[in-house]
Amino acid sequence: MAALVVALIIDIMKPASLGFVIPGMMDEYGLSRETVSLVPFAALAGTVTGSIVWGAVADVYGRKATILLSAVMFVGTSVCGTMPSLAWNIVMCFMMGAAAGGMLPVTYALLAEMMPSRHRGWSLVLVGGLGAAGGYVAASLVAAWLEPLLSWRILWLVNLPSGLILVALGVFIPESAKFLVARGRHEEARRIMARFGSSLHMADRGPPRPRRDSLQRPDLAGSMMALNLTAIAWSLVNFGLLLWLPAELVARGYSMTSSSRLLADSALVALPTVVFVAWIYHAWSTKLSLFAASLATLAGLGGMLWFALAENASPFLPAALLIIGSNAIIAMLLPYSAESFPLRVRGRNTGWVAASSKLGGVCAQGLAIFAIVPSLAASILTIMPVMAASLVLLARYGRETRGSDLRDLDPEGHVFDKAGL
Repeated sequence: MAALVVALIIDIMKPASLGFVIPGMMDEYGLSRETVSLVPFAALAGTVTGSIVWGAVADVYGRKATILLSAVMFVGTSVCGTMPSLAWNIVMCFMMGAAAGGMLPVTYALLAEMMPSRHRGWSLVLVGGLGAAGGYVAASLVAAWLEPLLSWRILWLVNLPSGLILVALGVFIPESAKFLVARGRHEEARRIMARFGSSLHMADRGPPRPRRDSLQRPDLAGSMMALNLTAIAWSLVNFGLLLWLPAELVARGYSMTSSSRLLADSALVALPTVVFVAWIYHAWSTKLSLFAASLATLAGLGGMLWFALAENASPFLPAALLIIGSNAIIAMLLPYSAESFPLRVRGRNTGWVAASSKLGGVCAQGLAIFAIVPSLAASILTIMPVMAASLVLLARYGRETRGSDLRDLDPEGHVFDKAGL
């Protein structure tokens, strides 16, 4: 768990660094903010691509192998810090995003398959929450301590040592025993289980049934649609609405200082969210916890719409609800996704959900390139139907995963044949 927390910190630190390099790049290259916005646009587009590609790779070659391949790409993309022009930075930032995009879904798939059922829920949420918080702290500290001395380029050059650290930590990251068994690599699975003081037992689950494509089963297809819509709605809130909110507050007469303070106070209210969410996800219900977080976000959107249309409404409570709800959603969304799909497609389906959680960022940066900032009311009216639809689908197709055995998702009996997939 500690090794995977470090892996997520290193992973999340990469896109989190984008905001710190933009001012330095604008100054060095003498470009406008709209032009430099191509860099975060390319990086976020890379994370979307990487989430899809690495998720599929993990289902074929294994979870640990994919994490280490991603770490090697981190090392390679450190060359971004030496690029002489904006165009090359855009290319390398896409590659950096592609390396980072797959780490989240693959890490959650691995953790879901290696943790005992009774500990799986809280451990997934806690590892994800600590990794996310640690990634933003690490990016902030590198920017504060090293950027004044070594320019914005150091934020890319640290990919070299951090990637090597992750490669070195590979010795502490096991391959998924469930994946190895499904591939027929029983001896490797036994050795890994022995490391944790456990043993491998081959249970007779009866004759194998005719295999069906998992996405053709209505319950899994509905769950896939519900989780992807939730991810898209979250990304629109996180990368769009919350990104544009300070400018809206200033336009309505708040000073920049008071706007920042209001959002900071709202974020402070949401600070204990990770620990609380890990507890309710484990102790109460996985499905209802995600549903409640989405409902809180929808309520926050409704409050912000009232603030946008009314004269003297306060934005504090709606902003707090938005931040609490969105923090809770992202803390649970990928763990819940990893617990909701069969082993044969767990990596790629969780990768699609991770990709959907970046789409809002791609849209927001695409608008920034053309200096387009939608009004607060227009943004909310775009997001609310998506969030409402995801709630309906989650209520209908969401699966309660608390304490469940992930093997129950594989009714076919034999997930892989001798040739592989």
